[in-house]
Amino acid sequence: MSGTRSEPVRVLIVDDEPGLTELLSVAVTEAGWRPYPAPDGHSALRVARARAPHAVVLDGMLPDLDGIQVLRRLRQENPKLPVLMLTARDALEHRIDGLASGADDYVTKPFSLEEVVLRLRALLRRSGAADPRSGASVLALGDLVLTEETREVHRDGTRIQLTAKEFDLLGLLLSHPRQVLSKTQILDRVWSSCFDGGGNLVEVYISSLRRKIDRGRTPMIHTVRGVGYAIRPPGDGR
Repeated sequence: MSGTRSEPVRVLIVDDEPGLTELLSVAVTEAGWRPYPAPDGHSALRVARARAPHAVVLDGMLPDLDGIQVLRRLRQENPKLPVLMLTARDALEHRIDGLASGADDYVTKPFSLEEVVLRLRALLRRSGAADPRSGASVLALGDLVLTEETREVHRDGTRIQLTAKEFDLLGLLLSHPRQVLSKTQILDRVWSSCFDGGGNLVEVYISSLRRKIDRGRTPMIHTVRGVGYAIRPPGDGR
């Protein structure tokens, strides 16, 4: 069995701002998924029943129902449906309310579309929904292969054991080959948070990945001083 799907992943986008909804729909489409926009809570519930989405992007403030109300109703009908909350409210209590009500992740406005797609991709992977990128769930660069479905990593045919966070970090790097990612970007996308000492945390995990991926082999994980980290094919040390 390959990692392909017979139809695209369906993403319900619930937001009352037409411009933002359009941008999110474009980002979802470019990711290989099919967007289903809804401008308010009641419409979102109707679309969810009709389309059975694989994931939901849900604004916390809607013109009819509160986002938390919509979230709870979605959870009643499908407890395992991945939900990413979007809101302009960044107070800690609002994050706690959203997560306690069943949200799987939480992003505050303003946000980058790339961040939303990456977080959605992580939610879809954890939920078991196939990711249709290039019709497969395998990321490969040189002799390094990461299989998302089985969460296995091989280099030069040898299986490499990684922790959950090491796997997520490597997956992020492989999703952006040759691109330099800053410590802040890595911390936000792998740990979904930013806290004191986060840069040191990233350094620790990069060091651990290097020991497992690069030890005794041509290095692939590179440090760009003052900028961040990049993964490149063996021998490409630019």
